[in-house]
Amino acid sequence: MSDTTKKVGKKEFQRNWRLIDAKGQILGRLSTEIAVYLRGKYRPSFRPHEDLGDVVVVINTDQLKFSGNKIKTKLYRHHTRWPGGLREKNLEEMMKKDSTEVLRLAVYGMIPRNRLRDKIITRLKIYKGSEHPHTGAQFVS
Repeated sequence: MSDTTKKVGKKEFQRNWRLIDAKGQILGRLSTEIAVYLRGKYRPSFRPHEDLGDVVVVINTDQLKFSGNKIKTKLYRHHTRWPGGLREKNLEEMMKKDSTEVLRLAVYGMIPRNRLRDKIITRLKIYKGSEHPHTGAQFVS
C-alpha cells in the first residue's frame, strides 16, 4: 500500500471546519463544492463507504445567484399523500420563505443515496446572514 492510499484510523482522523460565503455564487456550482467537502472526496484517503468528510458552515444564503431563468421556472414538488395533494412552489417563493432550505435540498440531492447520507447532511450548517454561532471553530481555507 503506498503512502497516499494508507488507511486512516479513527485516532489519526481530523475533521476540518470550512466556512463558505454564498454571496454572489451560483447555487449549483456552490452545492457541488459543498458536497465534495462533506463527503471528503478531496482527501487522498477517500473511501466511499466511510464518513471522512468535513463540517461545512455556509453564510449569506440570501444572496445566492441563479443562472438562466431558474428563479421563475424551477419547481419544488412534494405530495401530502392525500388525493390531490401535490404541492408546488417555484424557486422565487422558496427563496422568500427560507433560502437555507433551497441550498440544503440542492446539496442533499448531490450526496449518494445510501446509509451515510443522513449522517453526512447533519454536518452542513447553513445561515441566512453573515452571523453564525461557530466562532470558536478553527476554519480551514
